[in-house]
Amino acid sequence: MLANRRTAAAIGAVALAGALLSAGPALADSTAPSAAPSAKASKPAPKGDGAKSICKRLPKTESRIGTALNRLNGDATVPGSIARLEQRVNEAKSAGHTEVQNYLNDRLTFRKNLVPTLQKRQEDLKAVSTWCGAQGSK
Repeated sequence: MLANRRTAAAIGAVALAGALLSAGPALADSTAPSAAPSAKASKPAPKGDGAKSICKRLPKTESRIGTALNRLNGDATVPGSIARLEQRVNEAKSAGHTEVQNYLNDRLTFRKNLVPTLQKRQEDLKAVSTWCGAQGSK
């Protein structure tokens, strides 16, 4: 019985020593300062303009822009529309909630400025769609 304990203790000591010896080089590598930390963090430069990906995503992009424009140009019953937000600004003004009116008015200004941006993107995507079709990648 005593021999079994000694054997078990010896095996445990050998296993522990082996674990410590194998961890030594790994610890040394992790504590050593690296020569170029920014080299690991930087990504390689793109190898193209991403035309293939743009053509692949074109239908979904056109749909999303169209949906956004329909929502923004909707009437006062459409959540997210300019008309609905204008109605909310007027209601805040008539209720005397100046701070709420200012907040909503800033959102309204942003939405009104978003419409021409989305329309420009929609026009640009028509040209991209034509180009993709000519390339055979649509």
